[in-house]
Amino acid sequence: MRPFDLDAVRKEIAPSGTLKCALNHGNVVLVRRGPTEDSPSGVSVDLARALADRLKLPIAFRHYDRAGAVSGSVDTGEWDVCFLAIDPERAERIAYSEPYVLIEGAYLVRADGKAKTPGDVDRLQLRIGAVKGSAYELHLSRSGKGGRLTRFDSFAEATAALDAGQLDGLAGVRQAMRKVAADHPAFVVMPTPFMTIPQAVGVSSTRLLAAQFVAAFVAEMKAGGLVRQSLAGSGHSDVIVPT
Repeated sequence: MRPFDLDAVRKEIAPSGTLKCALNHGNVVLVRRGPTEDSPSGVSVDLARALADRLKLPIAFRHYDRAGAVSGSVDTGEWDVCFLAIDPERAERIAYSEPYVLIEGAYLVRADGKAKTPGDVDRLQLRIGAVKGSAYELHLSRSGKGGRLTRFDSFAEATAALDAGQLDGLAGVRQAMRKVAADHPAFVVMPTPFMTIPQAVGVSSTRLLAAQFVAAFVAEMKAGGLVRQSLAGSGHSDVIVPT
């Protein structure tokens, strides 16, 4: 990691004097809630704590139930650093590091249905639910895929619609789809993903020095093994850490 003026980085990345980190609880691979607001766990949390330690700053977590709420609050002062999927629309206002993990987006469909591949979802025009503003919903909306895509404000609402028979399936992070399948034996997760989701650390695109520092920091944490160790410790050793 190249030398940085840490005083200048601290001033830009955390003007309040506390590193405020936005956590997206819509992604079960990256973060889990703890007993208190200050005790979440997961690879995003470990990276956030390591970043605060490197900068010698106190840390505060800001909790969000979906990615769209995080990206929608950039430049409001609610958070200084976020942990989100890289998306072209979000990149207009958020400067991203390189990805620290790659996560698959997968469909949950009826086990006895005709849809076996992502292409079948579009061919059969299945009714698929997705969380509005998530990386996979943005991707499917841009590409015109996902069958008859229905957008929900939360994952709980999408699952409730599935239970009510209003949907033929769901789109989401593979690990989240597996959790739904475990409680819904009539459904299975497609083995073939419909997309790969690169997860990165982001700051406001107006904070140029902070963005450079975060990018270098993430590259170092990947090379040094912190990301891989954190994933293993949280039970996600199957997740890809890109080189």
